Amino acid sequence: MFLAVGFETTAPATALLARQALALGLENLSLLVAHVRVVPAMAAILADPANQVQGFLAAGHVGAVMGLAELEALVAAQRVPVVVSGFEPLELMAGLVAGVRQLEAGRAVVGNAYGQVVRPAGNPAAQRQLAEEFAVVDQPWRGLGVLPGGGLALRGPYRRLDARERFGIPTMQGNRTAAADPCISGRSLRGLASPPDCPAFGVTCTPEHPLGARMVSSEGACAAYYRYRPPVDGASIRPSPRGTQGILASPS
Repeated sequence: MFLAVGFETTAPATALLARQALALGLENLSLLVAHVRVVPAMAAILADPANQVQGFLAAGHVGAVMGLAELEALVAAQRVPVVVSGFEPLELMAGLVAGVRQLEAGRAVVGNAYGQVVRPAGNPAAQRQLAEEFAVVDQPWRGLGVLPGGGLALRGPYRRLDARERFGIPTMQGNRTAAADPCISGRSLRGLASPPDCPAFGVTCTPEHPLGARMVSSEGACAAYYRYRPPVDGASIRPSPRGTQGILASPS
């Protein structure tokens, strides 16, 4: 069983694997698909009345595959600045500067601070691969509920490789009670809290024992806050004085 995880960045490789498996008639391979789409999550964050996010740094690896069209549609509808950025320190700073300049000027456009990798049309071959093997479906997101069009699922003949159908694996739930799940990723994504504000942060949620994707991924906000956390006072992490606002790296 292959656990297929990630945004549109890693989904084309899964699509290619599914295509080759079907062509070879493999019977001993199943795909547990957990691919999600970035723009629906950004739209859900902005649609929340309590949202405090004023702009986004869009992930450059997603832009390299999907291009800028979806982001341009989001900006046209929501009027917030979005800047596609790379991941190195100077690339991130260039994206932040471009986003802040838009905010100061009252502008809202899609900026591309990662032009050496991201083209406006993205990667058409990868997009065709995604369209052939995957269907866009509603998807539960941690802290945001079920997002329309928030994920990908195997389609047509490729569904025979779907581990959920083959083994009767239940669909994960989008929302859990605070008692069962102390993770506040939904509030953090909306700019209402910072990772150290979470009661589980650095206590029951660490990179070695993560409760959510934002701590699992080395690119996640919780993992970054944990790695560069302030000095420990006793056994607890000193919380931040207020929620994160302004530019938010989309969404991880």
